[in-house]
Amino acid sequence: MIRIENRVQPTVTASSWSRRRWLGGVLGAAGAALLAGCATPPPDAPTQPAEPPAPPPRPPRIGLALGGGAARGFAHVGVIQVLEREGVRPDLVVGTSAGSVVAALFAAGLSGAELERAALEMEEAIIADWTVPWFNRGLLRGEALARYVNRLVQGRLIEDMRLPLGILATDLANGQGVLFRRGDTGTAVRASSAVPGVFSPVNIGGRTYVDGGLVAPVPVEQARAMGAERVIAVDISSPAVPLAQTDPLRVLLQTFTIMGQTINRHVLTHADVVVRPALDGVGSTDFAARQRSIAAGRAAMQAALPVLREALKKSPAERRG
Repeated sequence: MIRIENRVQPTVTASSWSRRRWLGGVLGAAGAALLAGCATPPPDAPTQPAEPPAPPPRPPRIGLALGGGAARGFAHVGVIQVLEREGVRPDLVVGTSAGSVVAALFAAGLSGAELERAALEMEEAIIADWTVPWFNRGLLRGEALARYVNRLVQGRLIEDMRLPLGILATDLANGQGVLFRRGDTGTAVRASSAVPGVFSPVNIGGRTYVDGGLVAPVPVEQARAMGAERVIAVDISSPAVPLAQTDPLRVLLQTFTIMGQTINRHVLTHADVVVRPALDGVGSTDFAARQRSIAAGRAAMQAALPVLREALKKSPAERRG
């Protein structure tokens, strides 16, 4: 026997159909919004990597050019002491004549205090190895000066110095300046200091050399040639004064003084900072005034610091003409 049940089917009216459509639309919209919120956003467009910051400008290379002037050269020590105190470390040093002595000691690593101690202990007898001028073409051989320098630099060759060093001398055969960058330090200093008629000329490698001041009393251009972008030039030359005596040696030295002044007027225009210690009354052979000369060097460098600071602010490309 089969049981048959009659079921009543629900009646669908127009109003219920509208409500269903509305509910479906709401649910559909909500689902779409939910899916949109959960969807992974498209990747951003690739961005350019940030450029690294520009490196700070490189400080200019500083060259220290120390001029000739015999015993007045003690003033170079005072100049170096002020630079040391101010934290200004030259990148290279070049010297002519008396300046070559201080340049060599400074390049070897002697501090300002050590340079002053060496200056105060230095006696004229250390370099005064007298000879007969008729046979050696000079009053001093200069060998004692070479030994003195080599002792203080502990035998270092020019190329082995802690600071790049240049020593200027003059080739007697052709009158050209020669910048020694290698070899025996004392011999090069001796050649640079060989004032004709006072020191015997120096033979190096088959050529004869005399005082570098004949071509550059202050070796500014030589410092440029070694790579200096800022040059501190120290001028310790003597002014020409009326001669009380006219013996041949005094006339010769006066001639060198006049010639040096003429050269310096051109050379020093190419320096960025010119330091002129007040050495009035200090003669080229006045070893007794060494402390006064050192103090004059300190005072002159102190006065030149504003000019030096301005020069160092400029980039290497802004070299003074």
